[in-house]
Amino acid sequence: MNQPSRKTFIVVLASIVLVVGVGVFFVQTIFFGAPENDAEIERYVIPLSSDQNTLLEVLMSEGFVKNGQALRIALYLEGKSLNDISPGGYRISKSMNAWEIASVISEEPYMKWIVIPEGYRKEQMTELLQDAFNWSDEEADKWVTVDTAMDFDHTEGVYFPDTYLIPVDEEPFKVAERLRAKFNEQFSPLTEEAAKQNIKWTTLLKIASIVQREAAGKADMPLIAGILWNRLLEDERLEVDATLQYIKGNKEDGWWPTVKPEDKQLSSPYNTYRNVGLPPHPIANPGLTAMKAVIYPEKTNCFFYLHDGEGNIHCAKTYEGHKANIEKYLR
Repeated sequence: MNQPSRKTFIVVLASIVLVVGVGVFFVQTIFFGAPENDAEIERYVIPLSSDQNTLLEVLMSEGFVKNGQALRIALYLEGKSLNDISPGGYRISKSMNAWEIASVISEEPYMKWIVIPEGYRKEQMTELLQDAFNWSDEEADKWVTVDTAMDFDHTEGVYFPDTYLIPVDEEPFKVAERLRAKFNEQFSPLTEEAAKQNIKWTTLLKIASIVQREAAGKADMPLIAGILWNRLLEDERLEVDATLQYIKGNKEDGWWPTVKPEDKQLSSPYNTYRNVGLPPHPIANPGLTAMKAVIYPEKTNCFFYLHDGEGNIHCAKTYEGHKANIEKYLR
């Protein structure tokens, strides 16, 4: 049997190399390749509510990924899956291939979502922000004592509870400015009606912060606001537990601890059991519904209220009626 000549062997080997090379080129270019040859870096935001299927569909529909399976494979080789991708902002480009896209979104986003619940005091906000942005203890303390205390009227109540997308390298002071700017945006439409009713914006916020902390839900807020207004207009003490919680709150015991009977004797300008009128500044950062409840309270003859074990509110016109509600709903 004749042995293949050296020339034949080289031709066959070259053919194999060519076929493999073409195959590699096809896989790399067509399967894993970039959708465009020349495109700028863009900010791409993954929503908080995004799931892996939605994320993949959007990346493909917006032209960042040619082939969904290619991205899955690239992520797998990064030790990740689409489920591991954090919501937030990323810098990607349509000129990136699947490997490069996978590498970027496998890392932490350069912008993070921060959800600040309604009724948080700023110390609670600080804990959220410090955890998200790796602030030092010194930066966190400065955020509470300096960045959010530029003047007395902006000490509390003006750091609007909302969902924010914030760059991870944003300075703490800039974060405070961002939250105040959102407050101004949301609060501005209410100022005209507040002025018509001769309600100072600082007064509105103080009451709204108490309404926010005292309500079991948004439906309670107009009634609670109406009762608080009744007491204020009659120069009666508000006697609100939330103000005692504000006095007692700390990191170790919780920012809104359980109130005990002896707490009503605490010496503090925020103690509404001992002092007539409102506390010096808001006790929390209220949402828009609480603010609107102060401007548009429910008209009521009640001066007292309580919540039963299921969170339902019950009000009374007199202290005797309030005591009867206590016996009926809380004993």
